Amino acid sequence: QVQLVESGGGLVQAGGSLRLSCTASGSIFSINAMGWYRQAPGKQRELVAASTSGGNTNYADSVKGRFTISRDNAKNTVYLQMNSLKPEDTAVYYCFADLLTQGGTYLHDYWGQGTQVTVSS
Repeated sequence: QVQLVESGGGLVQAGGSLRLSCTASGSIFSINAMGWYRQAPGKQRELVAASTSGGNTNYADSVKGRFTISRDNAKNTVYLQMNSLKPEDTAVYYCFADLLTQGGTYLHDYWGQGTQVTVSS
C-alpha cells in the first residue's frame, strides 16, 4: 500500500505565495520522479513541475520563474514553492510519483488526493 498525501493548499491573494508538500509513504523501495499536476474546472490536466531522483527538474512555461520544485529524498517528500501567484493558478494540485514498491511493482504516475489552491484577484 502506497499513499501520497499533499498539504499546503489554500486561499491566497494574487501576488502571494504558498508552499505545497507531498509525502509518499508505505511499501516503497525507491522513487524516481515526483512532481505536481494541476487541473482547473473545465480544463485539461497540466504538468506543473517535476523532479527526478537525479535532480533534473522541468516546469510548465506558465510557472517558470515563479514556482520552484524541490525534494527531500530521505523523507520521500516533494515541495512546490509557489510565488507571485495569479488567479489563473487556481486549480486542484495533485502530487504524483513514479516509484517501485518493495513488492517489485512499478507504479507510474501514482497520484495523491489533491489539494485546492485558490488565488483571488
